[in-house]
Amino acid sequence: MLENYPFVILGIGIAIVIGMIIFLKINAFLALITAAMSISLLGPESADGINRIKRVAIAFGDSVSGIGIVIALAAIIGKCMMDSGAADRIVRTFLRALGEKNASVALMGSGFVLAVPVFFDTVFYLLIPLARSLYRSTQRNYLLYIMAIAAGGAITHTLVPPTPGPLAMADYLGVDLGKMIFVGVLVALPAAFVGILYAKFANHLMDIPMRDVAEHKDPDPLEEHELPSLIVSLLPIVLPVLMITSNTLVNSLVDAQIGPQKFLTSIGPYTSIIGDANFALLIATAISLIILFRQRSLTLLQLSASVEQALMSGGVIILITAGGGAFGKMLTVAQIGPAIEAMFSSDSGGTGLTFLFLGFGIAALLKVAQGSSTVAMITTSAMLSAMLTTTNLELNPLGFDPVYLATAIGAGSLIGSWMNDSGFWIFCKMSGLTEAEALKSWTPLLFVMGCTSMATTILLSIVWPMT
Repeated sequence: MLENYPFVILGIGIAIVIGMIIFLKINAFLALITAAMSISLLGPESADGINRIKRVAIAFGDSVSGIGIVIALAAIIGKCMMDSGAADRIVRTFLRALGEKNASVALMGSGFVLAVPVFFDTVFYLLIPLARSLYRSTQRNYLLYIMAIAAGGAITHTLVPPTPGPLAMADYLGVDLGKMIFVGVLVALPAAFVGILYAKFANHLMDIPMRDVAEHKDPDPLEEHELPSLIVSLLPIVLPVLMITSNTLVNSLVDAQIGPQKFLTSIGPYTSIIGDANFALLIATAISLIILFRQRSLTLLQLSASVEQALMSGGVIILITAGGGAFGKMLTVAQIGPAIEAMFSSDSGGTGLTFLFLGFGIAALLKVAQGSSTVAMITTSAMLSAMLTTTNLELNPLGFDPVYLATAIGAGSLIGSWMNDSGFWIFCKMSGLTEAEALKSWTPLLFVMGCTSMATTILLSIVWPMT
């Protein structure tokens, strides 16, 4: 009975969150914090003596420290891009170059590329103004546009280094980083395009219009001559990506012992500063404010009011996202992960496809339980690495390259995204969707892409084992 107690706690937490949000219509932040405190009270005591309620507050603070500045700054960037016409300029360029029919593919491709060096949360914040501006131009397909961004960003976040999850999987499973990137992209591409197809289906099924976010309306579209140039419009998006990528590239080259090591080591401390997401977005925020100030000829007082409106929007999202983080952390404290691991620890003799399905299943269970794809990937790959060692990994009992085990785990980490996942809340709140609409769009989208990634992994492991 005791070994099943963590699953009882998990069931209680799920019931509290779903019951309060869906049935009682209570604000998501209150529901998540209530569930986090309830789970903490039911869970074991902390080894360091911190009381059960205080550890919820600490977990909440830890979540804010990770995403608070990025969300606040990205909210300002998004509003400035909308108000200045920068987002309009980019969208109109997309439409002229690709046509309206291919706009969703352009958004998906943008998310796909940007999410390789940048966290999904940041990518979605940077691109959501484009989806909103595009809807204002076309007056249709809003759900398709935001799901296209989500499809591109989520899939590379879980399959392609240097994002933390895939990077950790490559390390644990002994996969060459270049091979992980190549195979990750190979598996991610079909999933992204299947995601677009599902997004079109969901968009046809659910007619969801664009809604005002944070109780303020988007400005009326500007005339063509009133818009900033394309290069200026792209700066708030491209510059932070280049800054973050510079640090990633330098670290990767140093770790791989490629290139002029003395030079790379000397510039490492500087790229670590300019490549920090918080600093990169601060610079992008300054640029977006200057663009808005010059483009709309605002007074400093009007500019300040615009920033305050954006921060009101970002503040709500920070609270909900951090509440989800605290909820997930308390599930971790309640030993959900070890309980799931124990369910499979006896199965150490399987080979080949058995390990692919095992990695996929465990990662999916962990994702449902605690909400973080990165945590699910790291935990599952570490566990399976230990299991493979007992079957002599040097002799490769899989029958194919371990990179496919990594992509199977990454595929599983997409499955089951719901209210304890910060990505769910970012998609939901920044898009102006209700929780129920997000469950009907975001959650199935990730499920479809996860299953597609798994199917592609199985196919590649059979036709191209690379052994």
